[in-house]
Amino acid sequence: MSRIAKAPITVPSGVEVKIDGQHVSIKGPKGALAMDAHRDAVVSIEDGTISVRPADDVDGGWAMAGTMSALVSNMVVGVSLGFQKKLELVGVGYRAQAKGKVLSLTLGFSHPVDYSVPEGISIETPSQTDVVVSGCDKQKVGQVAAEIRSFRPPEPYKGKGVRYEGERIIRKEAKKK
Repeated sequence: MSRIAKAPITVPSGVEVKIDGQHVSIKGPKGALAMDAHRDAVVSIEDGTISVRPADDVDGGWAMAGTMSALVSNMVVGVSLGFQKKLELVGVGYRAQAKGKVLSLTLGFSHPVDYSVPEGISIETPSQTDVVVSGCDKQKVGQVAAEIRSFRPPEPYKGKGVRYEGERIIRKEAKKK
């Protein structure tokens, strides 16, 4: 039985929640998000708290209610505070530069890699080797960070590549003669 679904989600001030049947839309200072809740979960709002419970007599209803509760909670946090992922570029000559809605990466290839930033995501480059991906949709922020990392994932011999901040790369020993 899900304990996540039993905890109510408090709505901070400045966040507006609308529930129309199974459609949940949340609007806040960082943006607006909407989703359709699963048919096995019932989402309701009362007195500034959102509660999620399973539909009547459904197998696995509490599990789906827990999932929907986590998704709605992520939406509330996203529109009020936002999410961000930090990436580091490790390697000689590796650098990143944000130019409007395009992230230009120099990753040791014969050509620069240009990544067009999707709608709702902002990318900043505080230094040439740091990239900060931020937005209100947790899934989209993680997906964009994973796509940027996939251009040159860290390799195990020298540790060069694009990695998440604080990611530990398990190093391998080089070939011996």
